Amino acid sequence: MTSPPVDTSGEVRARAAELRARREPFVAATVVRAERPTSAKPGDSALVLADGTVVGFVGGECAQSSVRAQAVAVLAGAEPVLLRITPSPDEAAGPVQPGTVIVHNPCLSGGTLEIFLEPSLPAPLLLVHGEAPIAVALGGLAEHLGYALSDWSAGAVPSDTSAVVVASHGRDEPAVLRAAISARVPYIGLVASRRRGDAVLAELELADDDRARIHTPAGLDIGARTPGEVALSILAEIVALRPRPVHRGAAAGGAGVTPVSAEAAVDPVCGMAVAAVDASLHVDHAGVRYWFCGSGCKEAFSARPGAFVGS
Repeated sequence: MTSPPVDTSGEVRARAAELRARREPFVAATVVRAERPTSAKPGDSALVLADGTVVGFVGGECAQSSVRAQAVAVLAGAEPVLLRITPSPDEAAGPVQPGTVIVHNPCLSGGTLEIFLEPSLPAPLLLVHGEAPIAVALGGLAEHLGYALSDWSAGAVPSDTSAVVVASHGRDEPAVLRAAISARVPYIGLVASRRRGDAVLAELELADDDRARIHTPAGLDIGARTPGEVALSILAEIVALRPRPVHRGAAAGGAGVTPVSAEAAVDPVCGMAVAAVDASLHVDHAGVRYWFCGSGCKEAFSARPGAFVGS
């Protein structure tokens, strides 16, 4: 008789707290429905890290492989997905509801699993430099909207900063702006009049493309007058110009395989979509790396690679 899986819920919660504290993205996977004879049960949970590492339990290695592959896509699209893993190829080829991905998994033991995949992304990081009323108003409004705040106290711009706004009336402006350019921050704003802003940019002696990345006067032209209104215009510009995640359609096809992301590969033995990350099982053959959903497919390939790929 097979022993039931060990309860890993405490480990999952502790690891999630650590990842949030370190501002590392992950996907929380929770089993919401399980049809026998699957090994998972409703309430089982796991985390899928950006590198494909799985912490916790949401089923056997083949189910875990499907979860890993789809979680990579969920992180790229930044939207939750209900993943249905089914042994039935007919069901996988049928219509798919919005927000749902159906994957045919020929390796399942016979049951169907439904697993909710929810991305947990760190709050966007905003560095506000300065103590002027506009800087104070901007920090307060940004926190209210869910931004995490950083400052220039360490003399560096964190690598995952989403926006840098300089509102210091001259103090350390060149150093902060150069650091933001070097860190490739998506949005860089300088609070200054157009005339003074142009003078600051001229002093920096930047290449044309880098110069164009600094918005001055910072903010959209909404007729703002008060510090709070200027802060609103700056945040509106940050939101309007922020990079958008790439959303990919999710309809199963062929052997239940959906190209879930640029990091996806296809198991040459069973045809399942597999995340092409180090955490997935893989074998190098004739100078090419092949990825597998589970040890059974990996062993079958290793024994007779010519049966699955050309010479």
